[in-house]
Amino acid sequence: MNLNKAMIIGNLTRDPEMRTTPSGQPVATFSVATNLIWTDASGQRQKKAEFHNIVAWRKLAEICAQYLKKGHKVYIEGRLQTRDWEDKEGNKRSRTEIVCENMIMLEAKGGNGGSPEASQPTDTQDYSQPVAPAAEEEIKVEDIPF
Repeated sequence: MNLNKAMIIGNLTRDPEMRTTPSGQPVATFSVATNLIWTDASGQRQKKAEFHNIVAWRKLAEICAQYLKKGHKVYIEGRLQTRDWEDKEGNKRSRTEIVCENMIMLEAKGGNGGSPEASQPTDTQDYSQPVAPAAEEEIKVEDIPF
C-alpha cells in the first residue's frame, strides 16, 4: 500500500500567481507558512516557520487566485510532488511542492491580512465556516458552483 497525502493549515506568504499552460489549463502557485512552537530544554519558547510551495490546477486554481490573499489562513490538502529541471546555467534544480486537491478558506469575513474589500467574495454565501461534506459524499472541484 502507498499513501501520499499532505494536510497543512497556515497563512499565505504571497498572493496566488495565476498562469495558463500552453494547453490552456489554469494553474495557480502560492506559498503557505506553518509554524512550529515548542519549549526547549532551558524553558525558552522557540518558534520555527516552515514554508510550503502549493500548486493548484483547473477550477481550484481559479478559485484560489480569486479569493486567497497574502496573510489569509487556509487549509490545504493534497499530495507531495518533486519536480527536477536544469536552470539556464545547466545546474540541476529541484522543488518539492504540494499539489492542492482541496482548499478551505479559514478566514472569517473581514478578517484577513489585506484590505477587507480585496478579499470579500462578491456573492452572498457565508464563507466564514468550513462545511464538512457528508461521510458518503465526495465533493469534486468541478462541482463547486463558483
